[in-house]
Amino acid sequence: MSKDPSPSAAGDSGTAGTDTTAARPLRITLAAALLALEGLAVAGGGLIMLVLLLAGSSPENATQALAGSVTALLLALLPLLTARGLWRLRRWSRSPAVFVQLLALPVGWTMGNGQGAWVAGGLALAAVAITVLVCLFHPRSNAALGATGAPDA
Repeated sequence: MSKDPSPSAAGDSGTAGTDTTAARPLRITLAAALLALEGLAVAGGGLIMLVLLLAGSSPENATQALAGSVTALLLALLPLLTARGLWRLRRWSRSPAVFVQLLALPVGWTMGNGQGAWVAGGLALAAVAITVLVCLFHPRSNAALGATGAPDA
């Protein structure tokens, strides 16, 4: 990977043009780790639904249970791939990371209005979403991802 931060080195590959092992800010590392955790949690939920379906303890509608598990597994790909992009300092990964967190906030709010363990899960999800958003909008994160704020000419 080239260390040349020129636009030609950064433009086509979607990177900020830096060495990812030396230049990755702690905030980007934290955001990538939390996104991966979110993706693994969603994938885990999808796998649990699939195992319950295969074990025969699913709801009456097996088609609905299968669709739910496949949907959860597919939805888990977005935060997982975005986390990988952030880890590698790919410029494209910031927008989907923000999108995932903006979706997680109302989910966390809804869970927080539930009862029992749902409240703790909702608070945790909202805290993770806010933490990732703060990390992504930090000036060092913007610089590492090549987001200068100025439109490209």
